[in-house]
Amino acid sequence: MRMKPLAFLIALSSLGLLAQDMVRLGNLKFAHYGAVSHMKEIAPKYNLRIDERMFAKGIDINPAIVAGEIDASAAALDAAIAGRAQGVPIYVVAGFAKGGARIVVNASTGIRSLKDLKGKKVGVARGGAQEVLLLAELAKAGLTWSDKPGKDVLVLYMPFADLNQALMAKNIDAMCQSEPYSSQAINRKFGVELLKPYDTPIGEPIRALVITEKLYKERRDVARRFLLCFVEATKSFIDDPKLAEKYVRETMFKNQISAEDYQDAIGNSPFSYDISIQHVQITTDLMVKYGVGKMATPPKASDWVKLDLLAEAKKQLKIDQPAAAAPKKTAPAKKVKKG
Repeated sequence: MRMKPLAFLIALSSLGLLAQDMVRLGNLKFAHYGAVSHMKEIAPKYNLRIDERMFAKGIDINPAIVAGEIDASAAALDAAIAGRAQGVPIYVVAGFAKGGARIVVNASTGIRSLKDLKGKKVGVARGGAQEVLLLAELAKAGLTWSDKPGKDVLVLYMPFADLNQALMAKNIDAMCQSEPYSSQAINRKFGVELLKPYDTPIGEPIRALVITEKLYKERRDVARRFLLCFVEATKSFIDDPKLAEKYVRETMFKNQISAEDYQDAIGNSPFSYDISIQHVQITTDLMVKYGVGKMATPPKASDWVKLDLLAEAKKQLKIDQPAAAAPKKTAPAKKVKKG
């Protein structure tokens, strides 16, 4: 019986008869980036070796790509767009998580609405989905902002890892933070959710999986197997929430986040596969509108969003519909009390 090409490849790889192709992956340490991180565990099945390197922020990966040190990365879409605008040779090839943001206020501030942020200090990481979401929400509330005093809201830029400490120490009044750190602030009682910032034209932000133009054009078969690996890793986390939680909590975070933190985080940032040209273009347009990324020449989404390898991988692995799933049991959102 004749074996299918993929099955034949897997058989040869399992016997050690093929040298594994290296893909250098840039990633971030967030709960919803877990399936991308898990790719390295199943990569040998696709005759790949994935060398994962963690970065502090998505925009930090762009220089490494330009330097030829990274072949693929997982990051906020905003960071990918800003990189492409600066000439970083990348293509968006998939989306791997939705949502993943909250605006959280210090529990002692009494802030109950976006308008209450007037005269307050709000922290956010520069160049991520959280920045454009925060600015879109402030604009919707009719508030002005700057990173210098003089506007309605003083926006303070700091690394994701420092935001929670700043909120707990009352150095900032609120933050637009990623998961699982926003859930940690809420569960540890020094933060209260003001809102999930998904009621702007962006809707729920989608995180982007990108690969270099060189990988897409010159190592086409490697890129194809990389997308197969991504789809399988994601499917395994969607189908088996216990596997996903165990991997993220124990392997990625070394038990530094609780089960409750994880459940809350993934409840607000489900794993997925998909992204669209339209979503990338809307995000680009809002970045231009609010000055995020300071792009002289914003990239046109249709020029650099390449979803053919994703479609092929989903078809081959018999995943016909867009998927996004979270663990069945998620803690209810902790809202600011009214009145």
